[in-house]
Amino acid sequence: MPDSSQITALLGPTNTGKTHRAVERMLEHDSGMIGLPLRLLAREVYDKITTRIGESRVALVTGEEKRVPRRPDYWVCTVEAMPMDVEVDFLAIDEIQLAADDQRGHVFTERLLLARGRKETWFLGAGTMRPLVTELLPTARIVEHPRFSRLSFAGSDKIARLPPKTALVGFSTAQVYETAERVRRIRGGAAVVLGALSPRTRNAQVAMFQAGEVDYIVATDAIGMGLNLDIQHVGFLSLRKFDGKDVRDLESAELAQIAGRAGRHLADGSFGGVLPLLLPPPVAQAIEEHRFPYLSRLYWRNADLDLRSIDALAMTLRMPPPSRRLKLTANAEDSAALLRLAENPDIAARARGEESVRLLWDVCKIPDYRKLLFESHVALLSEVFLQLTSPRGVLDPDWMALKVAETDDPAGDLDTLLTRIASIRTWTYISNRPGWVLKPGEWQERTRAIEDRLSDALHERLVQRFVEHGGKRRVAQQKPRPRTPPKQGVEPEEARPDHPFARLSAMRAAMFPAPDAPKPDAWVEAVATAPHEAFTLRVSAEGPALPTPRISYEDQPIAVLLRGATLLLPEVRLLGLTEIAAGGRARIQRRLFAFARDVVEGLVGALRKAQRERLSSAAKGIFYRLEGGLGAELLEDTALAEALSESDRAAFQAAGVVLGARAAWLPASFAPAPMAERLAIALAFHGNAARLPPRAPAGPSFPVPRGALPAAYAALGYALAGRRAVRVDVLDRVVSARASADPETAPPDAVLARWMSCSPRDVPAILESLTPQVIP
Repeated sequence: MPDSSQITALLGPTNTGKTHRAVERMLEHDSGMIGLPLRLLAREVYDKITTRIGESRVALVTGEEKRVPRRPDYWVCTVEAMPMDVEVDFLAIDEIQLAADDQRGHVFTERLLLARGRKETWFLGAGTMRPLVTELLPTARIVEHPRFSRLSFAGSDKIARLPPKTALVGFSTAQVYETAERVRRIRGGAAVVLGALSPRTRNAQVAMFQAGEVDYIVATDAIGMGLNLDIQHVGFLSLRKFDGKDVRDLESAELAQIAGRAGRHLADGSFGGVLPLLLPPPVAQAIEEHRFPYLSRLYWRNADLDLRSIDALAMTLRMPPPSRRLKLTANAEDSAALLRLAENPDIAARARGEESVRLLWDVCKIPDYRKLLFESHVALLSEVFLQLTSPRGVLDPDWMALKVAETDDPAGDLDTLLTRIASIRTWTYISNRPGWVLKPGEWQERTRAIEDRLSDALHERLVQRFVEHGGKRRVAQQKPRPRTPPKQGVEPEEARPDHPFARLSAMRAAMFPAPDAPKPDAWVEAVATAPHEAFTLRVSAEGPALPTPRISYEDQPIAVLLRGATLLLPEVRLLGLTEIAAGGRARIQRRLFAFARDVVEGLVGALRKAQRERLSSAAKGIFYRLEGGLGAELLEDTALAEALSESDRAAFQAAGVVLGARAAWLPASFAPAPMAERLAIALAFHGNAARLPPRAPAGPSFPVPRGALPAAYAALGYALAGRRAVRVDVLDRVVSARASADPETAPPDAVLARWMSCSPRDVPAILESLTPQVIP
């Protein structure tokens, strides 16, 4: 462990000036670098430094933003994006307690053990790190400073009684939105801060709060990492959060990190709960006294990687840590993506040698900003790697332009805009990777401009939704008029559909539902937690409407299936549901994404499982094609089947696959229910231009319209032959009989027509269209 420079560990509670002291110390040196935990915080520090010494001497490096002047003296970075090949006199890492995080922790631990300035190194973090710093960095000098102001517990109270300059902190987007709505009704408005906000939107929201246009800010724990706001009180809405795997109780040290945002610099602050939440007295006392259990272990991953092959890389990532104080990171997103991509034969074939394996590892590090489903992210990584390893060597500009253009739309609600901002962040990250795109400067400028437009639109929507028009409104001004309930058994006149106030009446009924009316939240909970069997995926073709693949819950259509990155990765869009809050819609969409992936898994799961066995390359090739065909595939290259060993054939039999002379298929995939699902998936990917039938086919063959797309029908297990679509198992029987029999004993056209359930007049055209594709 390199300890050649002087190491200082600046530990202690919030509001002790750790980050400020580190920045000042860095500027005393001729060169320096500071690694920060958040993109937002890096941008804030960069802005402060450039205000003092100008932009020509300061570089900003995050995953999505790189502003590097010709000869920078100082580097402001996110911890993951720090260029470790740049030598500087002073180096600092902020919030080192994040080394205990199971996703990002190994990066902070690596910096703690290996990152050094030539002359001086500072590590900044919570006091809970003291024993670990002492053991892992025995030469480090530990410095602690007292908090500048007092932080006191104020109990729990209603929102209406909380003082101005209060931050209300929840741990889900839905909770933040719901609370901001309440603050708008009671107090006139609130600023909103989420971790998913862009710096531009976050700064605009914070500016409203700092300028006094609103007295309250509603936020997630995104405000807990060094963002300096003029907050006097922090009110907790919850003590539990979803950490990406499970819903868990927050540690008292985590709560203290957030509560410490109150009372910045010399001003005292307070914290408490928002009724009905009550903070347990031991937790409140621990936060007041800044006493928390020490951390005992940090997450670690080997930084000395063997890039000679995918297997060698995976092995070095699994190496055990060198100290009992370190715990191996087992579920990082980048390593999980590597293992999944390695299962793709095309990727495995290209990732040979140090250069291509390094490229694959770099692709795996593309962050999953959208946080929808892992499969969707892996599909994007796969496409990026395959294009970068194609003869072109860079991403296809037309493909990238199409993907970027999909995000360039400032219309939509909050969740839509947040999703688009997350998507454009991906393309900004990619455009900043050296050598991945042509004319990177133009792409970076374009993606930044799109993010700015989306950010401005998002700020506007946040103001429209959570700030009362006309400015602040005080509690004393609120005198709600009592609502007289309608008489029982009497239908109000405005309930008639033709009455001019019918719509207003409906809105009032939604705002003040009857006591026994079903609650939207209960319905959302039911859908979000419903089992697979509660949903159905079918193609709807009622009246003159075009066939549409729809997902229904208890016979009510609630979403449509759309084209995704591949046939096996469809996207989902909700149908209406505008009366449900954004957080509820997001939960439903995540559940339906999972349902759609489960449908695909039900069709090809046995094939995927078989591919993990020890098979020959020929067998894996057939399994791979079968998976892409949703369980059926014509074998145009009969040499593959002929090369199969006995163990290969046993694997096909175990998976339920029938190997014919000219085709392979899963008989179970031709059953009515799977065929309906295959039709929906094929229609979602190929669209109505493929001229697919409105209902799942059931017979051996059926007529097809002109312009039918062969690939779309292949997803149903049918091959286009003449003017008919013939199921591949029947086609295998037909062509095998014609190919292997003596011309004098070959089955006549009448027999073949009976096998295919068609007219004998259709047989010659069918056979002619197949030659020489499948009949030698």
